[in-house]
Amino acid sequence: MRVLLVSGSSGGHIFPALALMNSLKINGAIVLLVLPKSKESRIPVDCRDVEYINAAAFSFNLNSKNIYGVYSFLRGAWESLRIIIKFRPDVVVGFGSLNTVALLFWAWLFRVKTIIHEQNVIPGRANRLLARFVDRVAVSFAQTKEYLHISQEKAVTTGNPIRKELIKLQKKEAVDFFKFKEGKFNILIVGGSQGSHKINAVSFASLAALGPREDLQVIHISGAQEFIALEKSYAATGITHKLFDFLSAMQYAYSLADLVICRAGATTIAELQKFSLPAVLIPYSFAYGHQLNNAQMLADVGAAVVILDAELTVEKLKNRLEEFLRDPGKLILMRQAYEKIPVGDAANMLAKEVLSA
Repeated sequence: MRVLLVSGSSGGHIFPALALMNSLKINGAIVLLVLPKSKESRIPVDCRDVEYINAAAFSFNLNSKNIYGVYSFLRGAWESLRIIIKFRPDVVVGFGSLNTVALLFWAWLFRVKTIIHEQNVIPGRANRLLARFVDRVAVSFAQTKEYLHISQEKAVTTGNPIRKELIKLQKKEAVDFFKFKEGKFNILIVGGSQGSHKINAVSFASLAALGPREDLQVIHISGAQEFIALEKSYAATGITHKLFDFLSAMQYAYSLADLVICRAGATTIAELQKFSLPAVLIPYSFAYGHQLNNAQMLADVGAAVVILDAELTVEKLKNRLEEFLRDPGKLILMRQAYEKIPVGDAANMLAKEVLSA
């Protein structure tokens, strides 16, 4: 079977696509991934299996930026047509974002089987539109079906595929990877694939406000833009830490972490579930509020606490950290809360849907 995957440029779109690609290849499928051109993306992708199209980003305001955005969208649509004619797929699978719309439209026009996957609780605008036309809609959360105006038979809950590399490791192996010491309280800070200025700044200031602590170790993934400034800041504090602008081997960080401070993107939520990680979730306040709903899923079962981005302060985060340091038993209960959330092999489930299309 020849399968064409198309994704947006963020990690939340690309990582599930890569996980599905791997599962499909194991089952003997020929797979091609189509991505928008992006200078910012640092997500490792095997170029042998990828084609790139022009990326589009525009709103409905009349200005030069949007005129160029429309032009890029039309160029991407033309490139999508050429790819679909050349590759001749049996199935096309989309993972959301405006950049997937044209290719899925061509597939629908040519009567090629189509599937979309929605990672978030509340679907994005592109997938809301496409859901009416595609043959099948796969969702990460059962609640998502309520937001799609389609028949229940058309939707299937698969979960959100995560990369095959993300497997639980022995804690000693993770400790050695970071050259840390055993028996410490390990905090992982990450603001998404591009980093987050607010999470970087408030998290660092909160750690610094705790004062020197021998029992604390920090893994901080900052994004490229703020790496140098944070490196200097950490050096002046004496906090035991490892700072990265980007870390592809996240299995080591997740296997070591006792607590994660992070955004609440759909892929992050799926990865927290995989590793049963207690988290302080700070949902990104834009993108139609997707992340707040994602975060609430974990908060409702007691696996995470949520601090709204607008309410995030050094004092509030510092108090939370002190609370967990004083009473580590709370983290044990948060880990156990994940038992209330069923987790299956999402990549394999989605691959079965694709292969049976």
